[in-house]
Amino acid sequence: MERHDSSEHLHPRAGRRFAWLAVIGLMIGLTAFYHALTTERGGIIQSMDDGSRAMVTLQRDRSGHYFAEGKINGQPVMFLVDTGATDVAISEKTARALGLEFGPRIVVMTAAGASPAWRTRLGRVTVGSLDLDNVRATITSGLGSEVLLGMSFLRYFSLRQEGDHLVIESRHQP
Repeated sequence: MERHDSSEHLHPRAGRRFAWLAVIGLMIGLTAFYHALTTERGGIIQSMDDGSRAMVTLQRDRSGHYFAEGKINGQPVMFLVDTGATDVAISEKTARALGLEFGPRIVVMTAAGASPAWRTRLGRVTVGSLDLDNVRATITSGLGSEVLLGMSFLRYFSLRQEGDHLVIESRHQP
């Protein structure tokens, strides 16, 4: 009579279990990798106002830019911080959606060359706990969906870069 050792039957099962664990581990690893690649858009990681100073800390995205959700006249927009932009710059399409007035026609110099634009004033610009009234802006047809948060807003605040973070804060009150 032939005797069967139970350990012979365990080996194929153990191999299948190991294969399933490897597949599950691979799926978890790929999911974590994909999540790391797609979720680093940057944006506001801290916004605080202690009564005397307001401050916003932005996380740099993978391309090296700083994005922040904010508002123009109470309506949500996505800002791209641009210290090289003289004004807050808004696309013509976004300006129309926000109901902005198109002021005097001007020509602005952009990275792509001269471009027609309009001057306007924004009643209120808000980024986290930072806000500013009566901000000069430029409406141009050459921009995408983001609003450039230029120096007509930023010059009223202190900016400092700390590693992958940009800290924008109100200046000390006199």
